[in-house]
Amino acid sequence: MEATLNTESVDLKSFYPTDLYEYSSDLTEGEIAVLKELRESLEKNARPTLIEYTEKAEFPFHAWNELTKVRFMDDPRLFEGRDNDLKPSELYNVFRYFELAKMDPSFATLYTVHGGLFYATLLYGGTEEQIQRWAPKVKSFENLTCFGLTEPLHGSDIAGGLSTSARKEGDTWILNGEKRWIGGAKNADEIAIFARDEADGKVKAFVVPGDSEGLTVENIKNKISLRMVPNGHITLKDVKVTEDRRLQNVNSFKDVAGILRTTRADISHLATGLAAGAFEAALRYVKEREQFGKNLGSFQLVQEKLSIMQANVTACLAYSVRLAQMQEKGNYVEVNSSMAKMHNALRMRETVALAREVVGGNGITLDTDVARFFVDAEAIYSYEGTHEINALIVGRHLTGQSAFV
Repeated sequence: MEATLNTESVDLKSFYPTDLYEYSSDLTEGEIAVLKELRESLEKNARPTLIEYTEKAEFPFHAWNELTKVRFMDDPRLFEGRDNDLKPSELYNVFRYFELAKMDPSFATLYTVHGGLFYATLLYGGTEEQIQRWAPKVKSFENLTCFGLTEPLHGSDIAGGLSTSARKEGDTWILNGEKRWIGGAKNADEIAIFARDEADGKVKAFVVPGDSEGLTVENIKNKISLRMVPNGHITLKDVKVTEDRRLQNVNSFKDVAGILRTTRADISHLATGLAAGAFEAALRYVKEREQFGKNLGSFQLVQEKLSIMQANVTACLAYSVRLAQMQEKGNYVEVNSSMAKMHNALRMRETVALAREVVGGNGITLDTDVARFFVDAEAIYSYEGTHEINALIVGRHLTGQSAFV
């Protein structure tokens, strides 16, 4: 596919006006081209669905299907100079999440369970043959995938509490248990399921077809956050999978932690994009709104709040970009990804609150976009490790003492 853009045709200062420290300037020409096409598709296909589908608590898969035509995982322009790599650069990944999340966190979340969690599980845990079998269908979105780790009674304590079981009989594994809060589960073609081997007590991973006999999914209802995301409650009753669907390099929870070290960075990037989305929505509003006979953006206290929001977005980008640079070099130290997620989610939460404040009463309606970011931030604040869990990981690094119960 030929590039449709060169860097001279894109003014990055106007393309990324909230990137005051110009982190985007290190993107390649091909990466900028794909990001531009991704944004255009989001504006054309996703934006018109946001209010209606948030109200309905349904995901607009027709818009998603149009979005995936951009090929934002496997476009050849993303791999210029990276011919043997299985994924684009980590810097591009920061801005991919930035684009998705500042349009809508539900779209970003559905992507992260597919292109983040499942794909990372495959790359980390799969053999070369398994990667070759599934990776092309993941990158092209031919298959939709998801990640089944958390359970009804075990979230933050999943390392010791994981109770879904796997029993091997001949060349077949039999899975029993439940998984909860699994994004995209009901629509997934393949699901990464983590289960404890009854024989040795170790956690193993399986790629389970979404239509397997004995596997049922019920979408979780009555959510106030990420309303469009179809979060599933999975029940596995004597689900059978063959040995060739066991990811051979996942043989303990230590391996699962290795996967989470890579994907926790993704959530820090997602939080950055969400903060930017809330800020940009608030900024648009105050530039148009008249109050007390003056433009709302001219008030001192409003400008102070806008300044804090801008500073938060810049700080979050700083964490995301530096973390991406380190991970690009193979540095996946747990404390780094945990600190980035902790910081960015905290600043994101402050930013959406400030955005809600400056928009006033209209900030509780979906019409201004701010309310959607405000409630969705609560889910991002909790998943991929709550604030407290990530803080304890950082604290353990600082003191040399574990405060986990």
